[in-house]
This record gives sequence, structure tokens and C-alpha cells, in this order.
Amino acid sequence: MTILVTGGAGYIGSHTVRMLRERGRDVVVLDTLELGHRDALLGAELVVGDIHDRALVTDLCRSRGVTQVVHFAAYKNVGESMIRPEKYWLNNVAGTVDLVEAMLAAEVRNIVFSSSCSVNGTPPAVPVTEDAPIAPESVYAESKAMVEKILGWYGVTHGLTAVNLRYFNAAGASEDSRIGEDWTQSLNLIPLVMKATLGKRPPVQVFGDDYPTPDGTCVRDYIHVDDLADAHIRALDHLSEGGATVSLNVGTGIGSSVLDVIHAAERVSGRTVPYEIVARRTGDPVSTYADPTRIRAVLGWASTKTLDQIVDSAWRWHSTHLDGYGS
Repeated sequence: MTILVTGGAGYIGSHTVRMLRERGRDVVVLDTLELGHRDALLGAELVVGDIHDRALVTDLCRSRGVTQVVHFAAYKNVGESMIRPEKYWLNNVAGTVDLVEAMLAAEVRNIVFSSSCSVNGTPPAVPVTEDAPIAPESVYAESKAMVEKILGWYGVTHGLTAVNLRYFNAAGASEDSRIGEDWTQSLNLIPLVMKATLGKRPPVQVFGDDYPTPDGTCVRDYIHVDDLADAHIRALDHLSEGGATVSLNVGTGIGSSVLDVIHAAERVSGRTVPYEIVARRTGDPVSTYADPTRIRAVLGWASTKTLDQIVDSAWRWHSTHLDGYGS
């Protein structure tokens, strides 16, 4: 009864692995360590390898008694995906096919997939429900939408069951500051704000302050990484109890603007965050945040952390790990 976590040495993966172990689950991690960190696993079993290696994955599933998989192993840089699309088709899409074929060879038929709210592109209305149109606006987002479809077809043809978790904006760090997000590899707003506050980068660029929002800046849904980890575990339980394939939004249901994040950082750090208003950035949705009704009904899950709590945990991690896991 072991859970295989692909990409488990990454940001969200490592928090999920830690929580699984704390709850008494047997876990084995498969990660290339290209973007992950061995230290983030806090001693969890790690196999260094690639999801493309079907023989390795099949043998790992058989030898470790794997019954379920949580799949994080993917590239996620939106801008890069538009410059090097082949990297995303080969890893995110073809790599998932290799993973699933290896799972099936070992008779493993449950998977929790790390999807993204970006599959909806610019949503026609907020809060965003799972019935919103699938309208990706980048190769990255398209790769996530394609994998959701592929997993659905494997359900039809091979009896695979999947929970596709469409994240909004994962943020924050563990409460004890032992693991967190490596800002050397992140373009997310909160790590950028932390870096600027600590004087490790130029002022944060706020792309536009003339949007039709309360303060003129774009609005997003920020969710604490530990809340997100909890959603994965509930999704595994849903599958082990015979639950059907489902796609679920994972967010707080509360929209926070760019300036909300900056002001929260100032409150928790006691410092002024340097930022500058610049021109709008092409492709930025004005506002996107989740309607969490369905995930509450299906998994009994709800977020527990406020924006200030999220930013406070990020501050405590980044201010004590200026070089990430190299500190």
C-alpha cells in the first residue's frame, strides 16, 4: 500500500510527501532532481529517475507495492513553453503517457494529477467553476488540458481513475520553515516580493494599475501549499474508496490583488516592499479565483490559511533561506 509521488522533490510535491508521511502513509518519490531538491524530502525514500523510463517505473511499482500515484513531474514555466513547446509536449504530455503505461503494466489504476486553473485561460466569469470552458492560452496550459483528456480516455480503455486537481496560486512554506519554495526557480509573485523585500532583486514590477478591480491591479487566488497537500491526500482517499474520475478546482474562493500581496508582505515583514507600476502585460487575466463548492462536496476539503498567514510563512522561509536549499 505504497504511494508513488513523481516530482516529489519539488515545491508542492515535497510538502505533499511530508504530509503523507506524517499521516502514516508509505511513500516513495521518483524525481530527476533537475528542479527538485533531495533536502526537501526530509529523509523520504527517493529514486532518482525519469517518468519516461517505463521499465523503472513498472519495477518500482511492483517491488514497492505501489497502489496509487500522485503525479507532479512537469515543467511549468508559461513563457518558456511558448519558446520551447517541444519540451512541454515531450515531458508533460508524452511523459505522462509513459508513466501511465508503466502504472498499468504494474496494475496500478489510481492517479492524482497536478493540473492547473490555467486550463480555463481567461475565464468568462468569476469565481471559476469546473464547468468553465477549457481554453488554454499557452503551451503549458494546453499540456495540462491534454493530460486531463488523456487520463479520461485511459479510464474508458483501461479502467484508470483520476482526480485532476486544478490549482490556483500555490504559495507559502511549511510552518516550521524546514521546506519551502526555491526562489531561484520561481517566477511566482510571492517569492518575487520576498526577494525584493530582502534586497535580493530590483523592485517588483506591478503590471498595470488600471484594471477594473478595487485597487486597479490583477486579482488571483492564493492557496497555502500545505492546504494544497491536504487536497492531494483527500483525493487519494477518494480514489481508494472507489470514487470516480473528477476534475476539481483547488482554491480559497477569495481573490487577492497584487497590491494586497505587497501590503501583506509589508505587514508581516515590518519592511517596505519596493515596487514600481509598469505597463500591462499581454495575456494577464484581470481576475481569476476559484469557486470551491465542488471540492468541498467531493473531498470535504476547504482552505484554512489566510493571505497574511500564507505570506508570513513565505517570509519566515525566505528570510532564513536566502540561497534556498543551499543555505
